[in-house]
Amino acid sequence: MKSTDKAAAANPTLSDFLCFAVYSANLAFGKAYKPILEQLGLTYTQYITIVALWEEDNQTVGSLGEKLFLESNTLTPILKKLEAMGFLARQRDPEDERQVRVSLTRNGRRLREKRLETSLANATGLTPDEFARMQKAIATLRDNLIKSVK
Repeated sequence: MKSTDKAAAANPTLSDFLCFAVYSANLAFGKAYKPILEQLGLTYTQYITIVALWEEDNQTVGSLGEKLFLESNTLTPILKKLEAMGFLARQRDPEDERQVRVSLTRNGRRLREKRLETSLANATGLTPDEFARMQKAIATLRDNLIKSVK
């Protein structure tokens, strides 16, 4: 290793941090989603909550929180807001009153027709194969980080 390489490794710049690359990419996604989500009157977190319900409707708050990596105290206000907006309904599970089940309304299901992901996938500039590899690599990174702190 050259002395300049050693100096760079000892004094990394912000752009050398993987965590910053992921963080700033997340901010860029937020900016890309913003105009579309503003038309729907949704935040990104509200939107991904609805997407998780498209995948599996009528699930418990606990299982939804696990999928979204959100604690119940963070998820509950999101669900209340989406319910007030008419996109979902919450009700106690008749078989276990301790559980609250979340289901999409017709308006929540209709949001899927807007096909938001297609245009945003194109905005990445990645080919479909590159997109799939990137998504898998980032999910692996996330999972490894979660495992490392358990």
